[in-house]
Amino acid sequence: MDSNLHSPERRLIELRMEHGDLDAMIDRAAHVSPIDELLMRRLKKRRLGLRDEIARIERTLTPDEPA
Repeated sequence: MDSNLHSPERRLIELRMEHGDLDAMIDRAAHVSPIDELLMRRLKKRRLGLRDEIARIERTLTPDEPA
């Protein structure tokens, strides 16, 4: 059971949830006037990093197709 807490599948779920939360934060921040450009840049950079991490984990979980 303890190994399930650190499984790649669980990490993938956590990253997807965090990515969704960041999407919502970015949407809310875009409607605030004046827009905090530095905050937006940081949020978008973090979201991009999460997307890269999600893709990396998905590649490890998806077996290669035979040629």
